[in-house]
Amino acid sequence: MPAIRQCAGRPRRRPAKLHADKGYDFAHCRRALRRRAIIPRIARRGIESSERLGRHRWVVERTLAWFARFRRIAVRYERRADIFTAFHHIAASLICWRFVQRWFC
Repeated sequence: MPAIRQCAGRPRRRPAKLHADKGYDFAHCRRALRRRAIIPRIARRGIESSERLGRHRWVVERTLAWFARFRRIAVRYERRADIFTAFHHIAASLICWRFVQRWFC
């Protein structure tokens, strides 16, 4: 995993916290995260609504939907990982370019 940028100190190799939905509300999931010094933000089954978690999750779902528009990425035709990664980079640059065109041109 690449290093996570922060202000000062040694770069972190893992995220500070993890947001997850009710499907991951198990004691062994929470223990595994705490063992790795990651703060679990998991919605509890039967207690919390998923609305608060949805604010963070929507960004991820939206981004995955943007990548799913590229058929070559949605269905993996490439066997080699380096070619597949290159297509991901091309798709990300196209998504950014379209965003810039829409908002700044």
